[in-house]
Amino acid sequence: MRASFDRTINYLRLSITDRCNLRCRYCMPAAGVPSLDHNEILSYEELLAVAAAAVDLGVGKIRVTGGEPLVRKGVVEFIRQLAALPGSPEVVLTTNGLLLAEMASDLAAAGLARVNVSLDTLRTERFARISRREGLDRVLAGLEAAERAGLAPLKINMIPLAGINDDEIVDFARLTLQRSLDVRFIEFMPFDENLEDFAGLRLLMAAIMEELSRLGILLPVTTEGPVGPARLFQYPGAAGKIGIIPAMSGHICGKCNRLRVTADGRIKPCLLGDEEIDLRRVLRSGGGSEDIKVVLQQAADAKPERHRLDENRPCLNLRPMPRIGG
Repeated sequence: MRASFDRTINYLRLSITDRCNLRCRYCMPAAGVPSLDHNEILSYEELLAVAAAAVDLGVGKIRVTGGEPLVRKGVVEFIRQLAALPGSPEVVLTTNGLLLAEMASDLAAAGLARVNVSLDTLRTERFARISRREGLDRVLAGLEAAERAGLAPLKINMIPLAGINDDEIVDFARLTLQRSLDVRFIEFMPFDENLEDFAGLRLLMAAIMEELSRLGILLPVTTEGPVGPARLFQYPGAAGKIGIIPAMSGHICGKCNRLRVTADGRIKPCLLGDEEIDLRRVLRSGGGSEDIKVVLQQAADAKPERHRLDENRPCLNLRPMPRIGG
């Protein structure tokens, strides 16, 4: 699927729920956000129709997201159906890991290829402060279960914030030395101006690299094929890799190869933009595969050249992150 500014769309992110079992401070208020009504959420049948149309258009990778996708009943069977689509797309999932220990084996058996776990600290008390919930031990058990189930390479996504968890950057990087883990450090991106202001605590790629250099020399990694927005590195002899996603400082938009479908059936051409295209209306007015493809192509054509947050332009997105899909 061709997109604006000479880009190719081959990656679809499907949010299957807006609900989450954490209340991370940079993502939502302590009370959470009002949940969408049941009839507003796309059914698995509708989501599968979207995925099938996208695969017909050349999408080869589908990421299941939330909210927290593992809280939605029936997710394992949905993964099985996605993996069985003609064209055999790679099906991956992003999770906070709280439910992963008990589900990793079933997810792998259903055809899930890989999993990304969002984790911002390895310290029990700090986990509770950041997420407003207990459960670090469950997340760590989930990581081990995912490794045993063969959901590899297992990726950990960490958002470093000055004075919050930046003193753990080296601890996370150390995980890659002996274990086949990929750790991704992601520059903080603002989504909701009503949350606590973390923008001033953002660590950019240069500062992250400086901290990582304390553990040793980082060597650039070159790989064949698309690797997404991450700049990849590896310590000599390490089993895993380090990735840095310079979402704010690196102008990564020129390589953007994805579309996002929200749980309530809107397509977001740009994660950090406010434009949305109504796909649910098409699905529920009798639209078939060709109609879905038209809307997907419309969204691809609508992708902006890049976000403008580095020019101090505000993000006009009126959705909290759980309603967008990670």
